[in-house]
Amino acid sequence: MSLNILVIGGVALGPKAAARAKRLLPDASVTMIDQGTYISYGGCGIPYYVGGDVADMNGLRTTVAGTIRDEAFFSEMKGVKALCHTRALSIDRKAKTVLVENVKTGEQSQMPYDKLVIATGSSPRIPPIPGNDLKNVTSVTCLEAARAIQQQCAARQISHAVIIGAGFIGLEMAVALADMWGIEVTVIEMLDHVLPAQLCSNFAQMAKKDLEDLGVHVLCGESVKELKGDENGAVCQVVTDKRVIDADQVIFSIGVIPNSKIASDAGLLCHPRGGIMVNSHMQTSDPDIYAGGDAVVVRNLISGDFSYLPLGSMANRQGRVIGTNLGGGQATFEGVVGSWCVKLNEMYASGAGLTLRQAKAAGFDAIEVSIEGADKAHFYPGHTDASINLVVDSKTRRVLGVQGMSTDGSAIKARTDAVAALLQSSKPTLNEVSNLEVCYAPPFAGAMDVINAAANVADNVISGLHDGISPDEFVKLWDERADNNYFFIDFRPAKAGKPIEERHPGEYLSLPLEEFDARKGEIPTDRPVAVVCNTGTRAFEGQLKMRELGIESVNSEGGFIALRKRGDGDKF
Repeated sequence: MSLNILVIGGVALGPKAAARAKRLLPDASVTMIDQGTYISYGGCGIPYYVGGDVADMNGLRTTVAGTIRDEAFFSEMKGVKALCHTRALSIDRKAKTVLVENVKTGEQSQMPYDKLVIATGSSPRIPPIPGNDLKNVTSVTCLEAARAIQQQCAARQISHAVIIGAGFIGLEMAVALADMWGIEVTVIEMLDHVLPAQLCSNFAQMAKKDLEDLGVHVLCGESVKELKGDENGAVCQVVTDKRVIDADQVIFSIGVIPNSKIASDAGLLCHPRGGIMVNSHMQTSDPDIYAGGDAVVVRNLISGDFSYLPLGSMANRQGRVIGTNLGGGQATFEGVVGSWCVKLNEMYASGAGLTLRQAKAAGFDAIEVSIEGADKAHFYPGHTDASINLVVDSKTRRVLGVQGMSTDGSAIKARTDAVAALLQSSKPTLNEVSNLEVCYAPPFAGAMDVINAAANVADNVISGLHDGISPDEFVKLWDERADNNYFFIDFRPAKAGKPIEERHPGEYLSLPLEEFDARKGEIPTDRPVAVVCNTGTRAFEGQLKMRELGIESVNSEGGFIALRKRGDGDKF
């Protein structure tokens, strides 16, 4: 007797699981239902459709060969019966049926199953603030909403857009609206910086500067209190705890909530904060029911805690695992390290593992270091400055996380991916990252790759050789120099440091490293000292030389390259 497989959800995980199961079990009956109009599309591509990088919405729905993945495609090409406009209402585990409803007609029926896959995804988080139901207030988590926004942009019906939330989709939409359509865009983030769950404070400041260079207004540490409407019931203002902003379009982008209610109502084990619990085979607490994608929580391989990671890439990988196991296999999905990447304006960012804040919350005695280094050999034309941040447990030297920022997305993602692979397969220490073997040729990397250099800097910090401070801390020392009595030394060549010294005599010394021995007597011994150079390397050498003289100092990580990326270079 052939197996009857029913899949609830048809965007990412559902189609992958259904198609894989049908390949392995040609005689099985595989049915996939979805309440929407469109199935099997690249939801993460929505901002790029709105911004014009993807010229047509169907580009998010097609195969590599250009075939649209609709109901007919799954029936004719995959042998999977796909039913759109079909909402799953409840699961009867004892009878092994799912109550469904045709969303157009309201007609209800029971669909039987032998094996069930829950791929219900997630829903946008909408805060309960006055005015959230006004016209032109939306989220962009589905193609229908994306098409409506794109059409309004093309018709020049949007002049001022406010995006609430500075996560991935929020920032990608901000760039899309400002860059392609010239719309005035304001991003409001309740927490203290953009991408608060992904980026360190230093890199977040770089991201903010990159967005502001495009004309996007970025407001952090600010809460939205109310949306006000006009006489036609359309949004016209956003009221925060600090100001009132005109807006004719508001987009909520403050995260998503797992659609796990149908599972919890059926008695399946769910996490207290939402999300279905599954084992490594992607089975729920009922072995005949599988689940994955945005609807589930997964194990974080570094902290050991449960994580929620709503990413299409994870959903696709989990879908294959489920499809394999439906076909009689024993595939596993052990957990995640939280790899991510995002395109901003000119900058790209990526990361994997834990941030410093997350590492400390997980109980690690963690530190972070940030460096600037060339992504190619420094003498090779066209190299760019890559920013790398490593999070490390100071007791065990275990590497816990990595972040990167650069104007070359492929280069920074390659470094992140290399560390992510180590994080996923082992518990790498600084020694393993310091000696990580990466491909080398001048057009691709330096002889000592920037990712190796980041580990070396972290090793110097933990070993006590290097006393580094973040650019935030360095800028604070500079801003408060009248009170803290700090003296600043610039170890760059004189053409870079001398003009600053001339503007700030008695506070700032241009001391090219090559001239250290001849001029070391100019370094004060009765004041605290902060040092800086272009990337931090020359300043580190200067730090060691000063230590031999009995003078301790702090070094600004990333030097003036990092300061300029943040927009702080002109303060000096």
